[in-house]
Amino acid sequence: MYVEETEDELTARVYTALRDGGLDAELLLELGCLLEEEGISTPATQELLERPLAQLTTADLTRLGESLLRDAGYKPSFAVEPRLWATLENALEVVERDVRTRGITGALRLIEHDWGNGGCAWVEFRGGYHGNGIDPMWGSNPQEALMEIADATQETIMELIWKVWPVCATHNRGLHAGFERGMAVWRCTGDGTHIVARVGELP
Repeated sequence: MYVEETEDELTARVYTALRDGGLDAELLLELGCLLEEEGISTPATQELLERPLAQLTTADLTRLGESLLRDAGYKPSFAVEPRLWATLENALEVVERDVRTRGITGALRLIEHDWGNGGCAWVEFRGGYHGNGIDPMWGSNPQEALMEIADATQETIMELIWKVWPVCATHNRGLHAGFERGMAVWRCTGDGTHIVARVGELP
């Protein structure tokens, strides 16, 4: 028996086919038709409906596949793109160096729930976590992942130990994770904003 696929299932298949190779015109047409049915009519969906599929080249399929994913607002989950999770885990290992440098002990790990804000990751510290979760797409860039993980770790740790962390040794003010020239850094706002260290390199 034929079971019609949902938009999430189709977009995941298109994304995987684009990533791994083997994208075919029939799959794109199926997604294009579904988007049209949902009222999402774009140049990509129109081209798929109007052009003979046999005329579409590999370059056309790639272009149209990428366009359809953008049109659908698709973002891969950790299950579809495990590399996103791996990047966030690697970032947490770097941030943990800053945590231990300041003498803070306790288990620190990345977790995922299938309820609430499903599909996101949280930094868990001593069995607790805080915040709104980390979107999988933060794992697309290692330095952006590092900044986001640093921010989430800070939020969770301060919520659980009731102390400011980390702190600028010069101004005795809390630091904030930021982005400077493509690198994740810890910033202090004392005497004007200044960079204390790259994330993972607190003294």
